[in-house]
Amino acid sequence: MCTDTGASRARDPEAAGVPRPEGVTVPDPRAPDAQGSRAPDALLPRPPGALARLAPLLVLAQMCSLQLGAAVAKTTYERVDPVVVAGMRLGFAALFLALLVRPRLRALSRAQWLGAAALGLVFAGNNLTFFLALGRLPLGVAATVELLGPLLLAVALSRRPAQLAAGLLAVCGVLLLGAPGGDLPLAGLGFALAAAGCRTAYVLLSKRVGRLFTDFTGLSVALLVGACVLVPVAAVHGGAAVAASPSVLLPGGAVAVLSSLVPYALDMAVLRRIDSRAFGVLLALTPAVGALVGLVFLHEPLGRREAAAITLVVAATVWSSQAASSRRP
Repeated sequence: MCTDTGASRARDPEAAGVPRPEGVTVPDPRAPDAQGSRAPDALLPRPPGALARLAPLLVLAQMCSLQLGAAVAKTTYERVDPVVVAGMRLGFAALFLALLVRPRLRALSRAQWLGAAALGLVFAGNNLTFFLALGRLPLGVAATVELLGPLLLAVALSRRPAQLAAGLLAVCGVLLLGAPGGDLPLAGLGFALAAAGCRTAYVLLSKRVGRLFTDFTGLSVALLVGACVLVPVAAVHGGAAVAASPSVLLPGGAVAVLSSLVPYALDMAVLRRIDSRAFGVLLALTPAVGALVGLVFLHEPLGRREAAAITLVVAATVWSSQAASSRRP
């Protein structure tokens, strides 16, 4: 008869050489209780691959929440500057998550501080550049250009001919947006490209912070660092406008929840289970979601050039995804 000694040691501390205190028992979550009932399966620990299988749905929820938050943010641009909206987004998100997580800052190691601080600086840069781009570009276009960063990261990590070709196709789509004859401002495209670079760094650093922390303490510290950098800039830049129209704080809080708390928490949960290349591939529908949200909520119809560019980027990402999946058995 074969016995699973490794599993038994993991379940029984005494088998692993760790003495159990007298009178202390370790309950089995699958054992029936005094009334003869068992714990529901939803309360039992999930296998390591469960979250990986849910990754596409979680990333889709992230994209919808992020684009809805961007749409809410853009509706406030008539009252406050994009820099102020970016500061409110990051400041409220840091405050909300700190109240929920209550991070113990003195217990952090040097590596944890460095990882969270680097991610916080990326948060500040990404918020600022994306909202500046959003003030000059339609939501679908800004989301398309920002996607270029994670997509090229996925291509760079794969180095397969089909995925390299997909990356070139995506670059052609973005170049189509800024080609002569278009009506998109170059400053907006420049800010969107800067946001794409920050988004790439965010994917890499978020995965690292997710490994350094077992909970959302790292995300909370990163948001606090980013808020400490961006909120003072926003206050100096447009604090008077917020004081003149304090009602703008309510949509600012909604933007923080929709565009920061929900997407960042979902991203960190997903990136603990899948690699950066796969995460970049899963973001394929971001331009389409952004264009749809912009059309429905902001009444931003796209021209033929913009629609063609978004189609090229989505097709490139799907192509890259198929090339990656064909490699697996």
